[in-house]
Amino acid sequence: MPVLDRQNDVFVLDLGGGENRVDRDWVTAVDAALEEVEEAEGPRALVTTGTGRFYSNGLDLDRLSAHEEERHEFTARVHGLFARLLCLPVITVAAVQGHAFGAGAIFSLAHDFRVMRADRGYWCLPEADMGMPFPRGMAALVQARLAPRIAREAMLTSRRYGGAEAEAAHIADRAVAEDAVRGTALEIAAAHAAKAGDALGTTKARMFTGVLAALRDVGTAQG
Repeated sequence: MPVLDRQNDVFVLDLGGGENRVDRDWVTAVDAALEEVEEAEGPRALVTTGTGRFYSNGLDLDRLSAHEEERHEFTARVHGLFARLLCLPVITVAAVQGHAFGAGAIFSLAHDFRVMRADRGYWCLPEADMGMPFPRGMAALVQARLAPRIAREAMLTSRRYGGAEAEAAHIADRAVAEDAVRGTALEIAAAHAAKAGDALGTTKARMFTGVLAALRDVGTAQG
């Protein structure tokens, strides 16, 4: 499960060493960590990362398939988590050390910056290949973060982007060697830790007014 630590002015949220599926427990743990970061005082920033092959392998589809009655409520909770991260009043950096698929890839887009491993690991939105529509809130987030041509390609073709390809497409801000992913993310975060505060959170909220409205509208979780 996700574990929050602090290194000087940078909080580090380790998402785990498994597939880091977005399920109820994962959402609860990440939301609690974001609350702790939000309520802390002074200079601070946030880095999220994993420790294995996966940054996050997306939604726990097996559970959702077995509990269709929970889908709407759970999707609304995921939307709420993404909204909170998107306007968190600190600089956030996703250190994508492995695969990021589906909701895990979209979770990375809710950060201010993304660093990916250059040599291995894919960033991918597989929904088209799986015959799944994007919930409206998630679709809005993808389209707000990516250039229109890249959003079209990613959402309609389920292309798998390696680190270098993701950097070229401006999905990732940096693509670096495996052993430099976390360190590079920490450097970016630390350089902007002094910006933390209500003004930063307000700026983010005003940058993404439409996206936040879509994520926070419970009706958008219906599909």
